Order: sequence, then C-alpha cells, then structure tokens
Amino acid sequence: MAYEAALERLFALTGGAWRLGLGRVSEMLSLVGNPHLAYPVFHVAGTNGKGSTVATLDAMLRGSGLRVGRYTSPHLVDFSERIVVNGAPMPKASITTWLTHWEPEMARIGATFFEATTAMALAYFAEQLVDVAVVEVGLGGRLDATNVVQPLVAAVTQIGFDHVEYLGETLEEIAGEKAGIFKRGAAAVVGDTRVHIRDVLTAHATTVGATPILVTGRDWHVSDVHVDGAGTSFTLTARGASRRLQTPLIGEFQAHNAAVAIAMLQAAGGRWRAIAENAEVLLAGVQLAGRFHRWNAWLFDVAHNPDGAATVAANLVNVGVSTPIAAVVCVLKDKDWRGILLAIAAVAEQIFLTAAPTAPASRAWNLDEVEAWAVAAGIRATRVDQFDVALQRAAAFGATVLVSGSFHTVGDAMERLQVDPLAR
Repeated sequence: MAYEAALERLFALTGGAWRLGLGRVSEMLSLVGNPHLAYPVFHVAGTNGKGSTVATLDAMLRGSGLRVGRYTSPHLVDFSERIVVNGAPMPKASITTWLTHWEPEMARIGATFFEATTAMALAYFAEQLVDVAVVEVGLGGRLDATNVVQPLVAAVTQIGFDHVEYLGETLEEIAGEKAGIFKRGAAAVVGDTRVHIRDVLTAHATTVGATPILVTGRDWHVSDVHVDGAGTSFTLTARGASRRLQTPLIGEFQAHNAAVAIAMLQAAGGRWRAIAENAEVLLAGVQLAGRFHRWNAWLFDVAHNPDGAATVAANLVNVGVSTPIAAVVCVLKDKDWRGILLAIAAVAEQIFLTAAPTAPASRAWNLDEVEAWAVAAGIRATRVDQFDVALQRAAAFGATVLVSGSFHTVGDAMERLQVDPLAR
C-alpha cells in the first residue's frame, strides 16, 4: 500500500503540459550528491529505435560481465520497469523509501514526474555501484531531464514526427532538438538513415565539438537484411571489414538499431570497442518487451506512429504468423491514429477498436469519431468499448492477436494476461 500511495503522489506531478528544462532536475541531483557523475553513461535519443538501441547496449554490456543500469520510459505493467540494474527492477521498497524521503524537496523545487523519476534512477545506479548506465531520453533531447548526464557517447536514432508542439513542425527542427544531447568532448553517433536528417544531426554534433563523430552511411553500412521468426540478420560493414550478424529483435530496421549500438561502443573506444568486436556472440542476449513481442498466440507492439505500425505490418508478413490476424487497437488522440489504423488494416482481418484502461482521460481517443472514420475508410473494424471484452473477442477471432497502438494498450493487455515484461 505504501508503494501505491507513493506512486500516486508521484504521478500527481504529471498533470498539464510538459515542463521541459534542466534546472529543477539539476537541483534535485545536487541535493543527492550528483550521482550521475559517478559512472559512464551511454545516452540515446530518437523517435523510433531508441528503445531497441538501449536494449541492445544493455544486453551487450551485461554479456561482457559489466553491472549495467538501464533507464527507460514509459513502463508497460509496473513503474519499477523503468529503473533496472542487470535485468532486475528497482525494488518497490526502495522506490517507496526514496520518494517518501525526497518528497518535500521535490515539492519545494517543483519537480515534475519525469524529473523526479530521473533523479531517483540516476541516484539508484550510483547506490548500486553500476559499471555503466544506458539512459533513454524521455522527450526530445536538448531540454529533456536526462540531458543532465555527461555521456561517454550520445546517439540519435531515426527521427519522425512526434511531440511537434514541443520539438518543432519539421523533421529538421525535431532533429535539432534531439541533437541537443551531443556534447563537447563526448562521442556522437548519428543513426538516421536519411541523408538530409543525417546532415542536420552531424552539423549539430560538429558545432558543439563532439568527438569522435560516427555516422551511418559514412562510417558504417548495413546491407543484406533478412527477417524471419528467429530475428533479423544483416551484414555490417565498417572500417573496411564486413561481418554477418543477427539480433533476436524482429524487423528490418532492427538491423540499423543494432548497428547504432555497436557504433556507440566503437566510438567509446578502449575496452568498449572490444565489446563491439564481440557482437556476434553478445547480440544473442538482446530482448525487448512490447516490440514485436510474441507470447503464445499474442503479439504485442507499442507502435504509436504510422512508421512503427507499418513496420509491425511488414514484420507480420515477413515472419509468416498464423492467420486470421485480429488486432486490438487503442491509440492516444494526439497521435496519428488514422495512419496507424491504415497500416494495421493492411494485414489484420479484423480490428477491435477499444479504450485502454490506463490511457489518460485527457488523451483518450474519441471512439465515436474513430468508429465513424473507420467505417468511412472501409476498414474492417468493430468497436468494443470494454477492453477486457475486446481482448476476449480478438482471441476468439484470430489465430494471431496483435495488441498495439500505445504503451498503455500493450501494458494493460500484458497485465491482464499476466505477461512479465522483464521475464527472459
């Protein structure tokens, strides 16, 4: 009960618009002794692919015998998934104790939910004496609370349209915000595969004095990508040498995400480069809940933009899942739910439109509007207001059941089906 009560107070800090900036989180970290300076950090930003890149780094570093802290967001089933050391979530008792102790200072400073969570994660990693931390950006990069870290390497993966009200209305503007994690004297890795976005990111890294700077398409190349039920295999060419690699993560773009993680290790130099050279072995340990995550007849994917949904659709074809395919979909109203539904409709025989219980009321999509649009668009969709009923009907209809549209949708389904996101 104490854990739930502490979290309830923490989540109460979420209300309203995002308040970006580094002042409050810096003050919080100063109070707890600047723990984020006690260990090296790999910092990852991007619209698509950052979660996969973080998971790949985590697996490779842990596979090399290091004690690794991993900070990601959001969670699927339980808040503690966000803060993990060597695969184990931060204990609920430790979360409760930290939040209770620092709550008065959080209130005095006016810390946001994400700022308080970030400070707690970075402090926990120091307490746990991690050898290294892998930190995922929450929103954007330049003003994100995680940007207080002084990274060994910072990387930006693929850029897409997301949070345009905060980051800008063009891909170039969004790229500029995410490039804000590049820092003087720290290595920078540019992972976007499009030349014009790549150039923007590289220019930002150069301007701030990042070094070295490694860029996809220039310093490494991915080719001959093959996707099947076992994962994604590809040829990685760098520094004049080629090797065939495979990641368990499924999807053509997972080859590029794995390559970004390897490039980050290469850019860090020294002992980190030796880990990159052992990628053939270490990639086998990669896992990532909620990304083309198969569990019996169920398939979970948190895709919450059209590009992500299109990737899921392509993966379903490439892997060759059992048919018919039913999809349970709930998307937050501020996302491009029309594009997501069109992508899923291309492969699903039936879509069940529903409402995820944990989706914030302020961001819940309007099922009347969604249903009317789906009918007009000729999409095979059925509205089922009750989430549990939607899951039941999809399971009865499909030999494969896709659950997608948001972290809330996937997390709520996993909780009901008792799927542990951190289980191996």
